[in-house]
Amino acid sequence: MFAVIRTGGKQYRVSPNDIIQIERIAGEPGDIIELGDVLLLGGGDGAPKAGSPAIAGALVAAEVVEQFRGEKIVVFKKKRRKNYRRKNGHRQELTLLRITEILTDGNKPSQTKMARAEPKKVDKKPAEPKAAKPARPATKAETKAAPKAKAIAKPAAAKDKAPKTLKTPKPKKS
Repeated sequence: MFAVIRTGGKQYRVSPNDIIQIERIAGEPGDIIELGDVLLLGGGDGAPKAGSPAIAGALVAAEVVEQFRGEKIVVFKKKRRKNYRRKNGHRQELTLLRITEILTDGNKPSQTKMARAEPKKVDKKPAEPKAAKPARPATKAETKAAPKAKAIAKPAAAKDKAPKTLKTPKPKKS
């Protein structure tokens, strides 16, 4: 069985166990929501049933899997030779849904809210104490008072000695 639903100004063809990505709707992961704007039902008992505009008593139950933001969309407007350029963009907020059931005749969803698994608690070993940070940065007077370390000169043999080549100027043509 399949249904065509409308949400967020768009239409989606769904069937049970489908995962769809729609514009953000209220709900936390694990919540069961009802989508009541069903435009078409079909595939079950023969001919598809269409509504005008929606089918009365039909609804689709779905579980919220995740709330997230989509990819960044860049909107760039330009009018050539007019010095007009505008750059905008946004990230659309989306909801990932898993369709659980397609219901007709005013029936209600069999599940109201999924039980979420609690994260397992892991016993952490006690962390080693961190080195104490200085309370404040050193002042100029304190840095001048500290003895300066002299730079150690590297031996001359450690330097790369490549033969130097001289460029001779080319004679001018007269």
